Amino acid sequence: MTKPKIGIVIGSTREARFADKPTEWIASIAKARGDLDIEIVDLRDYPMPFFEEAKSPAWAAPESEVARKWGAKVAELDGFIFTAAEYNHGPTAVLKNAIDYAGREWNRKPVSFIGYGGVGGARAIEQLRQIAIEMQMAPTKAAVHILWPDYLAVLQGNKLEEIDHLNQAAGAMLDDVAWWAKVLKAARDNDAVVEEVKAA
Repeated sequence: MTKPKIGIVIGSTREARFADKPTEWIASIAKARGDLDIEIVDLRDYPMPFFEEAKSPAWAAPESEVARKWGAKVAELDGFIFTAAEYNHGPTAVLKNAIDYAGREWNRKPVSFIGYGGVGGARAIEQLRQIAIEMQMAPTKAAVHILWPDYLAVLQGNKLEEIDHLNQAAGAMLDDVAWWAKVLKAARDNDAVVEEVKAA
């Protein structure tokens, strides 16, 4: 079986976003494992309008050309890690909008999170887990929470790879994502074979 392809989705598009730092950090750790194919997916490259489709993407392709491009990218991936900035106890609007603009492309794939903020993005991540379940994804228990002291330390020049407890959390999260991605990819591939046999 080929290595699962995991998209690290940068869940903020602000000019002064912090998200690039955890994205580069987790991508480096994940690539070093050797068992995952990692791609960074930046929502800046998919400037979708606020959701305004006549039909749910679960039932019909979006009319927005950039949203169709986004859906095709989601379909290519076998699992996801979202960076989760916390705004007012919730996830960013741009990330929620991106989730809404795809449908079945999310189904039966694992997702985990790197949160940051006052409580490590925990409240945003809890909401994202509920949304992920509705999209028939498999959210992992393990996640990374960059707490306020760690966040400030990084802004002052420290590196995430120097913070031991974050590296331990990253390892546990990637173990979960890798396991679920392999299992669910095998199951999806098996389903595809069964459908081909039925259609023959």
